[in-house]
Amino acid sequence: MFGRAPKKSDNSKYYEILGVPKTVSADDLKKAYKKAAIKNHPDKGGDPEKFKEIAHAYEVLSDPEKREIYDQYGEDALKEGMGGGGGGSGMHDPFGLFSELFGGSGFGGGSSRGRRQRRGEDVVHPLKVSLEDLYLGTSKKLSLSRSIICPKCNGKGSKSGASSKCLGCQGRGLKVTVRQIGPGMIQQMQQACNDCKGTGETISDKDRCSQCKGEKVVQEKKVLEVHVEKGMQNGQKITFPGEADEAPETVTGDIVFVLQQKEHPKFKRKGEDLFFEHNLSLTEALCGFQFIITHLDGRQLLVKSSPGEVVKPDSFKAINDEGMPMYQRPFMKGKLYIHFNVEFPESLLVDQVGALAKVLPAKAGSQYTDMELDECEETTLHNVNIEEEMRRKAQQRQQEAYEEEEDDDGPAGGPQRVQCAQQ
Repeated sequence: MFGRAPKKSDNSKYYEILGVPKTVSADDLKKAYKKAAIKNHPDKGGDPEKFKEIAHAYEVLSDPEKREIYDQYGEDALKEGMGGGGGGSGMHDPFGLFSELFGGSGFGGGSSRGRRQRRGEDVVHPLKVSLEDLYLGTSKKLSLSRSIICPKCNGKGSKSGASSKCLGCQGRGLKVTVRQIGPGMIQQMQQACNDCKGTGETISDKDRCSQCKGEKVVQEKKVLEVHVEKGMQNGQKITFPGEADEAPETVTGDIVFVLQQKEHPKFKRKGEDLFFEHNLSLTEALCGFQFIITHLDGRQLLVKSSPGEVVKPDSFKAINDEGMPMYQRPFMKGKLYIHFNVEFPESLLVDQVGALAKVLPAKAGSQYTDMELDECEETTLHNVNIEEEMRRKAQQRQQEAYEEEEDDDGPAGGPQRVQCAQQ
């Protein structure tokens, strides 16, 4: 965070509010705050505004980093560098002292009692499955490694179960550093404390747990059995609540498996339906066909046309109840769609043309008279790849447009500038 260093202003106000000298120790500061807070608390008939000032003054002076900024730059630096927070603007109590002073047991800002536990991160794993797995359902056993609370020290990290508040960060787990980076400019950064690795506490080397070495967690291998149900979709999640990495004072996150369907060589899936591509020869399309489809469960399906039926190119036919099973309703299934592609012969012999002409409908050209045909100009057809042809023409048009722009820009390659002469 960057900010302009304010002019040095009064840095004695907060000490005067609490009635302590600038050299006050942390313990004496806490005692002074306790005395002033009890005396001025609104529930005891005190002035609410005065009580707010006392709370804010203690919030700043009890934090080593904030106190350093206040002592060096004054109250204005806290407002600029730390997002505001002038004296007496709110009833902020980051240390939980109000409840401890008025009805709580004990006193001290380091207690974690009543603190809301943070939630650990979820661990997400992709799980590749085949289309057969999603059609039939399956179970997969997966071995994973995760962190668990050390069973020997119950997550304390020490043999005795005791720990000390980190002196480097005063138990906050974070450090705020301020440095001057230029005339009138300061840089403020917040980062995890290196001394305690962000935990806010330290453990002596002699007292460290022999199993976790003071880390509070150890590694465990666990086998999870993932049940893939019939009809599940690509991208669907299977969640194991509370099976992610454990950490002290943390609600354990979940392990989440995300299904990733592998491509199938024959079938394509769209929701509850399956699609199957099949090529027919021209003879099969005109005179009838039959073929066998091996389904995802190994069954053999006989597919055949009706007598006299003609199958047109790029047409679809459906078989009911042979698609994918519906998720959590596996006895209901979608449709199996067959997409027919008709393969035409490259050429025909003259005898074949004559034979076909006798059985097929009359040719369109037979409706013209000889006189009408004599008046026409005969053309020649050429084979062409239409996609390649259109791509080539588009590139040609783009090149021509670019050359026109260059001509408009003039010989220097840039726009002509007209200068106005003053008279």
